[in-house]
Amino acid sequence: MHKNLAKEIIEFNKKLAYNGALPNGFRVLNPYLENPETWKVMQEFYYKYYNDSKQRRFIIGINPSRHGAGVTGVPFTDTKRLASACGIFMKSAHTHEISSVYMYDMIEAYGGPDLFYAQFYINSPFPLAITREMTHGKLINANYYDDKVLFEMVKPFMISSLKEHIKLGLNTSEVFILGKKNALFLDRINKQERLFGKMTVLEHPRYIQQYKSKEKDLYIDKYLTALQPI
Repeated sequence: MHKNLAKEIIEFNKKLAYNGALPNGFRVLNPYLENPETWKVMQEFYYKYYNDSKQRRFIIGINPSRHGAGVTGVPFTDTKRLASACGIFMKSAHTHEISSVYMYDMIEAYGGPDLFYAQFYINSPFPLAITREMTHGKLINANYYDDKVLFEMVKPFMISSLKEHIKLGLNTSEVFILGKKNALFLDRINKQERLFGKMTVLEHPRYIQQYKSKEKDLYIDKYLTALQPI
């Protein structure tokens, strides 16, 4: 019997919990426990775009930001793009996340969310948001690789999460890694675990939007060339 991908992804998200240690000042945010509406809109999204048993290719981010998937439960999707591009509205939160801006401009150039999500599944090796407390209690987004001790602590959870993603039936002959530093760490994991075939590295949407916005169209073309339909 073929799996229903939407149900499998929702089940994966339902079981998500990080119970491991963290260095001082770091915190893991589980959006599904923080806001009941996150659970609702995440399910709406996956039933809209993944309610089938077709194989997808895997695009691998770093870890969710607290303003993107940390609120919507959908990778690289803030509440603005969730509404404007996907037609799913969130009442309890309003967020703007710059990676989401680039990603949905690229998705639009690809042919729109229906076409794009029929081909690709996006998630992260660490699928929960990580924050770091700075002076005066200010919280900032953190990446799993920002701190050597943090990486070693979360690495077993990352490997387990990647294996769970692969169980969804994704095409692992070629995966697409967002962010060059992310790719270095995932390459180390892949050499150890042999999870993927070819790893194609693309610049991270945040980097493009923040530092290379004048050349954004060139980067969109680069993505479209790499992500051509099979």
